[in-house]
Amino acid sequence: MEILGRRVRRPVRLGSLRRTVPISTNWGYDRGSPVDRYYIEAFLEEHRKDVRGASLEVANDAYIRRFDTGVTSTDVLHVDGSNPHATIVADLTDARNVDSDQFDCFILTQTLQFVYDVERAVGEVYRLLRPQGVVLATLPALSRLDPSGGTDFWRFTAASCERLFGAVFGAGNVTVTAKGNVLAAIAFLAGLAAEELSQRELDVEDELFPLLVTVRAVKRP
Repeated sequence: MEILGRRVRRPVRLGSLRRTVPISTNWGYDRGSPVDRYYIEAFLEEHRKDVRGASLEVANDAYIRRFDTGVTSTDVLHVDGSNPHATIVADLTDARNVDSDQFDCFILTQTLQFVYDVERAVGEVYRLLRPQGVVLATLPALSRLDPSGGTDFWRFTAASCERLFGAVFGAGNVTVTAKGNVLAAIAFLAGLAAEELSQRELDVEDELFPLLVTVRAVKRP
């Protein structure tokens, strides 16, 4: 194979991936489970003991219900008051209508990329948590852009998350992990489902090719 006059040695046969549009334009939902959800749900399963007491989630309470280990009350935060699941209507960067120290657990998955002022948002997360409260957050390192509008602002790295959350919670109270590898990243961008990869392939963690970043941060007194 020659490209721009240069011959490529041992060209890879890309098969179904040799295309300029994704196989699925819906993150793989129409084929099975999106690849990023494999890592998100494994992270929440690992820390399900934190899903307890007064718990808060964004957009809906699906993960609170799924990973509940002693939840006493559930709230759903959303910026859009038309969301029928929302019990708290507020912007995460300015939730002044919500009292401080209200929640033992805040599940914050795949949300901060839609918040322009992420530093202020993390500050509000800290304020809303009770002492010893925990935020379980996931942030995309790589993803197609959300087609719903011009509010998909950011992608993150483990280093940026360590600084972002560490500046608010204290570095010693934050655990950050990069999840994924180059195969998982290719599959996710192409719109393949997690079920089309093996667990062995999905479980390889390569910090140079993260698909998403997980954060567990504790509010210490």
